Amino acid sequence: MKNLVLYFSVYGTAKAVAEEIAKQTGADIQEIVPVLPYDSNRANYNALAAYAKKEHDENMRPAIKNEINITDYDNIFIGYPMWWYTFPMIIYTLFDEYDFSGKTIIPFNTHMGSSDGGTYQTIAQLEPNAKVLKGLPVEMSAAECGSEKAVSKWLKSLEVI
Repeated sequence: MKNLVLYFSVYGTAKAVAEEIAKQTGADIQEIVPVLPYDSNRANYNALAAYAKKEHDENMRPAIKNEINITDYDNIFIGYPMWWYTFPMIIYTLFDEYDFSGKTIIPFNTHMGSSDGGTYQTIAQLEPNAKVLKGLPVEMSAAECGSEKAVSKWLKSLEVI
């Protein structure tokens, strides 16, 4: 079984969890890069939040800059931060543009109190021909401090690695 960790991250918290998953599983790792980059300066958080809300409210589909190869993989971990109680709209773009049929999707996310916000069920609805396993929600401060133990416990519970 080949594993891939895909992630979208602006402030680096989802990236940190993605890197930990890749480290513990030996998976390949790839970032989901938007054509138009988001402001990663935390001092501008309110502007990012307002723009993310606009994307959500207008059902926008931000373009993905890089080509993502999912064909060679069986298990695909997909990670993202929570924005407005759901995943960023670029994750919708990912599911619109790529066919995950026959794949096992293993979601994970970072959040500031909203857990997964129902996004794991949304993924199952968007990708009905994929198997979606139990995800891992990681509180943002825990992701910044290190998520090694939480990731290890979660991976063991999945029984796919």
